[in-house]
Amino acid sequence: MGKFVIKQAKSGPMFNLKARNGEIIGTSETYSSVDACKNGIASVQKNAPVANLEDQTKEGFEKAANPKFELYRDKKGEYRFRLKAGNGEIILTGEGYVSKDGCKNGIASIRKNAADSIIVEEL
Repeated sequence: MGKFVIKQAKSGPMFNLKARNGEIIGTSETYSSVDACKNGIASVQKNAPVANLEDQTKEGFEKAANPKFELYRDKKGEYRFRLKAGNGEIILTGEGYVSKDGCKNGIASIRKNAADSIIVEEL
């Protein structure tokens, strides 16, 4: 089972989703309160398992409806993803991956771990 770890960042609480092996597979924005942070976790738990995949690395890609994972390349050429909720807000981002398959594996791990992960506060 994975876990959501709530931490205090400089500008407010935020969370990381960690896989069973302890690797961070997704990171949130900072929130104004711990309760707002927990609402963000609930949104990831609800949206990740059912989110569409929009592969923006394909020329002429088809836009997907929210909630969705957007798979894209950053300025360094690495593959990344962001999870958007039903309202279009970004609720989770991933690290940079060298390969597209690695990024897709990260998305699969989010889908698998999000729904039943425990919440741990490290404030």
